[in-house]
Amino acid sequence: MPVISTNTAANSALRYLNINSDNQATSVSKIASGSRITKASDDAAGLAVGTSLQSDVTVLKQAATNAAHGSSILQTADGGMSRISDIVQRMRSLATQSQSGSVTDTERGYLDAEFQQLLEEVDGIASGTRFNDDPLLDGTGDWSTGVDFRVGTETTDKITVTIANVNATGLGINGLDIGTSTTAESTLTALDTAVESLSTARADVGALISRFEFRGEVLDTSIENTEAAQSAIMDVDVAEEQTNLAATKVLTQAAIAVLSQANSMPEQLLSLLR
Repeated sequence: MPVISTNTAANSALRYLNINSDNQATSVSKIASGSRITKASDDAAGLAVGTSLQSDVTVLKQAATNAAHGSSILQTADGGMSRISDIVQRMRSLATQSQSGSVTDTERGYLDAEFQQLLEEVDGIASGTRFNDDPLLDGTGDWSTGVDFRVGTETTDKITVTIANVNATGLGINGLDIGTSTTAESTLTALDTAVESLSTARADVGALISRFEFRGEVLDTSIENTEAAQSAIMDVDVAEEQTNLAATKVLTQAAIAVLSQANSMPEQLLSLLR
């Protein structure tokens, strides 16, 4: 029924104009942000899950960095152990030479001079092999008692790194000499034990490096899969949202046109009174 005091048609057109305008603004916001959920009311459950997954991705990326750091530290330690091993082998050679009957005590003194320098160098390498200014090989840092690396999303996801003390004292060769044939014999026995200790220490380090490398690969896979799950929940489907935007534009324009016509209807009714 046509009336003048209440423009029901205009009110209805205005209501739909507001709805279509809000929908258009929502589509623009989603496309501009790249996110399907721009406010909690879009998908409260999806927002909660997506936020949790994003948090997991952040932790996993840091865990992957931790694993890489752990591997780097161990490779540094292995490099130092390798040089110490070379030195101990040279010391064994000198001790063996000192036991030869063709060598005089004077020449044994020369051999022992080199031996003592090499003994000091073992300690020098052990104390000088550092990571973040923390000694790795001389037993004075935290590495001899064990350092934990967080490599996952849970507190239990950790790898404990313990590095053996391989300075002269740790290897049991401190204070040795090869100045005589007798001392050279006992020194050679101690050096043989030191070689075994070094081999064991390097094997432990190598095993930990391998573990860190495998854990790093697992973390990379977990990051990829978690990011994919998070994307499926949170990221906007641009093609779909662009279609929605086009539709809401048409509806908004139609509502504006209808509202304009509805507002002119009372004037047209007043012409009946003339």
